[in-house]
Amino acid sequence: MNKDFKEKLKLVPELPGSYQMLDEAGRIIYVGKAKNLRNRLKSYFTGSHDQKTQSLIDIVGDFSYIVTSSELEAFLLELSLIKTHSPRFNIKLMDDKTYPYIEITSEAHPRLVITRKPKKAKNFFGPYPDVASARETLRLLNRIFLFRKCLKMPHRACFYYHIHQCLGPCEHEVAQDTYKEMIESVKDLLQGNITSIKNELKAKMQKHAFKLEFEKAKEYKDLIEALSKTTMKQNVIFKDLGDRDIFNYYAFDNFMAVSTMFMRGGRIVFSKATIIEYYADEEDAFLDYVVQFYERHPLPKEVLFPESVDLDLLHSFVEGRGLIPRKGKKRQLVEMAKENAKIYFENELGAYLKRHDRMLGALGDLADLIDVARLNVIEAFDNSHTMGTNPVSALVVFRNGLPEKKSYRKYQIKSTTRPDDYNAMKEVVYRRYQRLLYEHKPLPDLLIMDGGLAQVHAAREVLASLYLELPVIGLKKDAQHKTDALIDLSDAEIKLDRHANLYVLLSKIQDEAHRFAITYHRAKRAREVYASILDQIPRIGKATKMKLLTQFKTIENIKNATDKELTTLGLKKDQINNLRVGLTAAKDK
Repeated sequence: MNKDFKEKLKLVPELPGSYQMLDEAGRIIYVGKAKNLRNRLKSYFTGSHDQKTQSLIDIVGDFSYIVTSSELEAFLLELSLIKTHSPRFNIKLMDDKTYPYIEITSEAHPRLVITRKPKKAKNFFGPYPDVASARETLRLLNRIFLFRKCLKMPHRACFYYHIHQCLGPCEHEVAQDTYKEMIESVKDLLQGNITSIKNELKAKMQKHAFKLEFEKAKEYKDLIEALSKTTMKQNVIFKDLGDRDIFNYYAFDNFMAVSTMFMRGGRIVFSKATIIEYYADEEDAFLDYVVQFYERHPLPKEVLFPESVDLDLLHSFVEGRGLIPRKGKKRQLVEMAKENAKIYFENELGAYLKRHDRMLGALGDLADLIDVARLNVIEAFDNSHTMGTNPVSALVVFRNGLPEKKSYRKYQIKSTTRPDDYNAMKEVVYRRYQRLLYEHKPLPDLLIMDGGLAQVHAAREVLASLYLELPVIGLKKDAQHKTDALIDLSDAEIKLDRHANLYVLLSKIQDEAHRFAITYHRAKRAREVYASILDQIPRIGKATKMKLLTQFKTIENIKNATDKELTTLGLKKDQINNLRVGLTAAKDK
């Protein structure tokens, strides 16, 4: 044990709290919690450890801690510090995929839509394993129920009204009670209670068959078959038809497979599993996973956990809906999740390790190539413009070889309106790292500039003015706009082997920076085009123009807006008339 650590450990209190492991540069690389800080910290620096934990201990240069009044408070503090510092050795939910749901909007005339961000107190159903499954169900619902389909209410009846797939609120008033009945019917259908709906459809089928309208009768026959197929995919497990998530895990050698099963309407609709790495306590790692999971997904009515979980720590994060079942069907579900986790672990760990090793190998190759000690955080910049107009820049962040989208940033270029990559790059690099310094945020291990020497030199010049010594490299593309060569720290151009793991990593980073920049540029350019059209319309001033674009996003949506929607936004009658005339004239041109 480090002699300094030995003396410092004697001063650590035997109280609950959060502890932080720091590297030689003073950066937080791991955050944990403990009921007894002294015992937990002492366990790191005495005795033998597995290889993964030892890899953490080997680079610890110091540690610090914060005492709290309880283990729950320590857990909350741990999560806060992880969010702030993103330590490299804490688990991160790399599978940040959100699942699709079907939502009935809360508009006066509601629609059925697919969303990945269902809000609380809304009518939403799911999750579905993929968008295709959600769309299949949505198509069926839209054929059965007459919700409106248009994003904005049109001025006259649309196609759906004429084929009897919409109630036509644009033509006549629809009572709210009608919508309430439809919403309850949707809930019944998605919970498997389809008898009354099937009887209605059968009656319509028989009615058309009696009139010899066989094509129409066949449409209803197909609907009944599709309805039965959709609702017979799972047997009912619980008669209460409640929504539940079921968690369990299987851990071995600092790797963990977490299994989640989604029960909706008393049925298991699908399950998922993922593998994570952890460096300390497996229960803590599992708790961190659950907290991160519910930052991205809505809570069901009940969440089932294995016995090893401390529900007191999770209470606020699952809003008191957590349960550890001791017997019965719920206990069987938790055991089923455990078995799924074990099978997934045994089947997928090898593939996970191969991907992991390829990524680590590529990062190691890059570190060796440019002679830097570590490459945990890489930031990459790219510029985008059209003939010098609407110049923008974008920053993407890769942590441990994977994109960290929450850290991406967009920049509107202020210093130039000409096609000037050099000065644009200087501007965004200055804005980025001057802000990080001002906010005392951690700096990346490497900067990647899209382009050649000019862009690399621009970045280095700015960093020098900020007294920062960060390595900067460039990535050049070939005539086919594919990643081709690397500009290293000595300005040498190094051709990349397209079959190497390093090429795969660098091209992924460069392509992601380009995608993010050009997407932002196109959105900005479209917004300016829309603004220029509105500029030609009398009595539509700057403030009104911004209101319209903020609310409706596109000219087409503004055109389809009702007089009531425009009046609500603050437009007067003459402004609305001018808007209608002006937008019609713009389309005719």
